[in-house]
Amino acid sequence: MMKPDTPPPGNGGTILEIARVLALLDASRHSLAALAAAVDLASSRQAELVAVYVEDLDLLSCAAFPFSCEIGAQSGLTRPLTVDTLEATIARQLQRVHQALERAVAGRELRHRLEVSRGPVAGEALAKAGPEDVLVLGKAGTTERWGTRLGSTSRRLILEAPCTVLLWDERHPFKRGPLRMLSRGQSNGAQAIPDWLTALFEGLSPLPIRHARELENQLAHADAGGLLLHRTELAQLLNEDPELLANVPLPIVVVA
Repeated sequence: MMKPDTPPPGNGGTILEIARVLALLDASRHSLAALAAAVDLASSRQAELVAVYVEDLDLLSCAAFPFSCEIGAQSGLTRPLTVDTLEATIARQLQRVHQALERAVAGRELRHRLEVSRGPVAGEALAKAGPEDVLVLGKAGTTERWGTRLGSTSRRLILEAPCTVLLWDERHPFKRGPLRMLSRGQSNGAQAIPDWLTALFEGLSPLPIRHARELENQLAHADAGGLLLHRTELAQLLNEDPELLANVPLPIVVVA
């Protein structure tokens, strides 16, 4: 888990403010691990924490069909899916999210709030994010029940968010280390990285890599630091290998 750090040298002791830290929650253990990382980040940067819970309108619409059913992830058994049962499930999930948020911020002097909305998950989350925000998502858990491939909702959030996205890997404990970035052959590449981000890691480490398989092999046993990708780079890598994010055992930072 991240801990507050002193400002990196060269910025006059000033920490560049983040407008808000947004954590998209669904009560899964993966989103709750991302919440813990978001709380740490917001606390260390004195930023407001906004927990976002979206009641999935698309799922509610599907429940209106008479033939709708749900399949148990472990049992494989089917049962009817109705609007009433789904509304009850959403209410229970929202209660768990609220309790998890209060536990996560307990004992901290941290501005925080829970925003609840109803609609398409990706659209609602994108509408709430601003350019100076940081959106924190659980990485491996986005589609765990369906395998390691990145779901369409998560892919859209990562590639279309108007702000920096931090993909937290809850499967591995966070250790400070270098922030790796693909070598772009440009001398000003590091200047676009904000101070709050460099404060989480120990320097920058360029990787002369262009392809997904090379990147996965290079980082297969990495246990410290993180990986920074620009959205154009990430889109190209995901086209080569949709399982890239699950195969890299590090937090991943996605910037414009």
